[in-house]
Amino acid sequence: MTKEATYTIPGHVRGYIEKLGYEVPSDQMEPYIRKWMGLYRAEGSFWDYKDDDGTRSYEMHRRTIRPFKRVCVEWSSLILGDKTTIGTSEKACNDYLDALLPRIGFISNGQALIQRAFALGTACWAAWFDSRTGKVQVRRYDARMIIPLTWDDDGIQEIALCTRVTVKGKVYDQLQLHLLGDDGYVIINLYFDDRGEQVSFDGVIDRLETHSQEPWFAVIKPALDNDLVDMSPYGVSVYKDAVDALKSVDMVYDAMMTEVDLGKLRIFLSDQMFEVEDENGETKPAIPFGRSDATIYRQGYFESEGGKPIYEYAPALRSDAQSHVYRISLQTMGDLCGFGLDYFDIDSSGGLRTATEVSADNSQLMRNLRNHEKGIQTAVETIIRAVLQASSYVGVDLPEPKQVTVQFDDSIVQDTPAEKAQDMAEVAAGLMQRWEYRMKWYGEDEAKAKEMAGAEAMDLGE
Repeated sequence: MTKEATYTIPGHVRGYIEKLGYEVPSDQMEPYIRKWMGLYRAEGSFWDYKDDDGTRSYEMHRRTIRPFKRVCVEWSSLILGDKTTIGTSEKACNDYLDALLPRIGFISNGQALIQRAFALGTACWAAWFDSRTGKVQVRRYDARMIIPLTWDDDGIQEIALCTRVTVKGKVYDQLQLHLLGDDGYVIINLYFDDRGEQVSFDGVIDRLETHSQEPWFAVIKPALDNDLVDMSPYGVSVYKDAVDALKSVDMVYDAMMTEVDLGKLRIFLSDQMFEVEDENGETKPAIPFGRSDATIYRQGYFESEGGKPIYEYAPALRSDAQSHVYRISLQTMGDLCGFGLDYFDIDSSGGLRTATEVSADNSQLMRNLRNHEKGIQTAVETIIRAVLQASSYVGVDLPEPKQVTVQFDDSIVQDTPAEKAQDMAEVAAGLMQRWEYRMKWYGEDEAKAKEMAGAEAMDLGE
């Protein structure tokens, strides 16, 4: 297994942070984070184990549909998709973001980050820029790489982010500290070699005074209470309370596939069809068997079957009963992970499918989606502001927007055209203002929405 697969913040980095006077709160959460990562990757003794029949030992592998990863992928696709829109109250900022965000793959990389956040409980965006190329970047970190330094009920105010970088083929630990100073946030960039010695590189900014009271990082967590460690700044996995249920999905799936394998046709042949004696009394094979030899056996005890030279055996499969259990396990998975009972199901061919359109009466999914979106929206708005501030360090002069807006695409869990039509009817009846409609559906701030609504009214002669 590679170092990256088992990544954890090295001891010399933790020691450096402690020398600065900070405590490292990740120690209590680390066992949970490592467990959740193993489940996410379908690694561990549940999937790869040893079995024996009293005389021999076997290396066994349980088949898996990766249910732990699947629930995280579903949540990320529901929350952040291609139709998610990000805008500001300033046209110049919008034009800049329209070019920047696709270049850095903000949506697709953001989906991957949300997957990790929902799997491990915590993830983080951090804005940065490359002084050599003059390009702004958004880096991603999951819970294994995050050490909160200062936090309260409002969130994390100071943070340490640690990952590995490769310079000229050699691996180093990179530590980035986001600390709040008197004149705003200060970002400190440090590197350590494999001996824990601090090193420096030409062209790397070791210390950056952002002069901003807003952070250049944004933490993502599922909207779930951390009841594992009191007052911890870390979040918890979306499948924290569903481990047994999700394992049962793989258990049933493996049982189904094993029965198919064991239920294939077996052919038993009499001994005389396996070997014969020639005129010299030497034994030689009677017939050559091809690739299906594994399904052909000597009759042995089956000689009593009327003395037939060939005997066929094909056990009946319990497909219907197992499919019923599999469906129940999938429904339980959806229920415990916040999707509702009807989100996961099996299609006509027995494969896993998800709802392409969720009924509006699925209040569990809609309620949970809204709760998760609130936290993600705040994080997106924070990192977008940080990106716009970072742009000034690469020579891009942009006004500071009064408002950053994020419009999620919730069409899968609501009938968007019908809701728009309902809102338009309320506008016509005077129950909703035009500017309220524009704020809701166009993502405009209140001032812009009122301006545009006023222009519309003048065009209509109202």
